[in-house]
Amino acid sequence: MHRLRVVALVAALLSTPVFAQERAEVASAAQKLQPEVLAWRRDIHQHPELGNREVRTSRLVADHLRELGLEPKTGIATTGVTAILKGGKPGPRIALRADMDALPVTERTDVPFASKATATFRGETTGVMHACGHDAHTSILMGVAEALVAMKDELPGEVLLVFQPAEEGPPDGEEGGAEQMLVEGIFRDFKPEAVFGLHVFSTVQAGQIAVHSGPTMAASDRFNIVVKGRQTHGSRPWGGIDPVVAAADLIGSAQSIVSRRQNISKLPVVVSFGAIKGGIRYNIIPDSVELVGTIRSFDEGMRQAVFADLKNVAEHVSAAHGATVDAKVPDTKGNPVTVNDPALTARMLPSLEKVAGQGNVVDPGLTMGAEDFSFYAKEVPGLFFFVGATPKGQDPMKAPSNHSPEFFLDESALDLGLRALLQVSLDYLHGTNPPPAG
Repeated sequence: MHRLRVVALVAALLSTPVFAQERAEVASAAQKLQPEVLAWRRDIHQHPELGNREVRTSRLVADHLRELGLEPKTGIATTGVTAILKGGKPGPRIALRADMDALPVTERTDVPFASKATATFRGETTGVMHACGHDAHTSILMGVAEALVAMKDELPGEVLLVFQPAEEGPPDGEEGGAEQMLVEGIFRDFKPEAVFGLHVFSTVQAGQIAVHSGPTMAASDRFNIVVKGRQTHGSRPWGGIDPVVAAADLIGSAQSIVSRRQNISKLPVVVSFGAIKGGIRYNIIPDSVELVGTIRSFDEGMRQAVFADLKNVAEHVSAAHGATVDAKVPDTKGNPVTVNDPALTARMLPSLEKVAGQGNVVDPGLTMGAEDFSFYAKEVPGLFFFVGATPKGQDPMKAPSNHSPEFFLDESALDLGLRALLQVSLDYLHGTNPPPAG
């Protein structure tokens, strides 16, 4: 019955003329801010910084907020920035979040503002690139902040602006990201009624917005497995214990965890090995091999079962080869499932359709990618939506994905993302779309 009420509410809202169009102030602000947002995005893209190292980016954000007359707080969760915008009229409280960090990826695009930056990651020198679009998210929220400040005298309620570091995870041995922002109290004195965020996405066509109600993005967990053998000359493998062969067998056997031990007709699960490190020379069998990877899931029971199964495979396959193993599964606290509050999603769906146009808001289904926005959405009702990044005429399923060195952002996403986030914010604050009854 609840689902029928939600569907009926959305249909009624869409059929009512007053709800059919984008707010005039949204269109006006977007047109005015477009050059500025574009310039910010290109500047941040050219100067990317890894998680907990977003010193230049956070300074750019904080300086902009001060210029707007706000009082930003800096240094939250290492490099995070927040500010509270108080409207001139009483009303609800909301939070808007953007992430600022880049990835250890060497850029392979031909844009004139391509990154040439490098950094040290896990002991190795690597290129640094905004291969996930966080440069766009930061620029969009900077623009939304400017638009809201310009109309603050008539604005009901308050808005917490959250510029977050280390969404991709903090460096080993450090704390960071959304969970650390919450630990350090950003919702302690300012508890919003709702939190909103967006993500540019390669699998969505430019001009479209994708949003899914309920569980949306997977829980994400890392693992670290070290297979320990005994070093020997490559010509005499019987003189030692070969961790390379054991690790290879382990990887192959681990594929049966999903294909044979999980009921994937219920919900999807993924176990992926992302890196293998062992040995330095062609004719030396090393002492150990390190394996790192990720587990994605939507169900807590399945999540815990995969943890146990991977440990079991690691221990017994290694033992079968005479090796030992140190299996940390998981090796850190992962991200929970990102859940879009169903009532909030139904309420704000018309707002997204106002800016994208009816037919351009699509349901992407479950997404195996993960987001630490999930921590905010566990505290208060949340809505997280995707903005199309792949140019029209190019198949989004074949476009370089987020995290690819060839990831390309159609910069029209900046305009649509700004309009969508601003429209959602204003409609919620003004109470334009009433919440579902009951």
